[in-house]
Amino acid sequence: MLRINVDDLPYSIPSDNPFGDEIWAYGLRNPWRYSFDSLTGDLYLGDVGQGTWEEIDFLPAGASGGANFGWDLREGSHPFEGIVSEGIILVNPVAEYDHSQGCSVTSGKVYRGSMPEWQGVYLYGDYCSGLVWGLLQLTDGSWANALLFETNTKISSFGIDQAGEVYLVHHGGQIFKLSEK
Repeated sequence: MLRINVDDLPYSIPSDNPFGDEIWAYGLRNPWRYSFDSLTGDLYLGDVGQGTWEEIDFLPAGASGGANFGWDLREGSHPFEGIVSEGIILVNPVAEYDHSQGCSVTSGKVYRGSMPEWQGVYLYGDYCSGLVWGLLQLTDGSWANALLFETNTKISSFGIDQAGEVYLVHHGGQIFKLSEK
């Protein structure tokens, strides 16, 4: 994952980047979309797995750079290739699912709209299965994750409007607003 300062032309590299270049974090296989929570600044990203596991990764606002999410030593939180050397610190995914539930994670958005019961819930989905989950960090720091919707869409992206309402984008071009029934 790269981090640059686009306010400078040409762009500059922030002085607190951990490796002295554009790299901010590493160990990601195929991050498919990421977003920042508009209230907290926390970072959520979906990393598409190689063959078995899809994952959601998280960095809280203000985290220092240099996070290693583990690819290709592991896929999600599961061993993949090689051995984790002593002293290597890997950031664990906050959620993952295997390919019995889908095949390609699509990172979503944190809900900040009009429904109080959804406040702070990060919504994400799967391209192949059309499933949509809700992920919430609890006050003790643990995570609650639940299946919320079963859709018949190929979820390619999520969007959010000025009111904090979340939309799902189907690969075919349709856009759907997520709401309770």
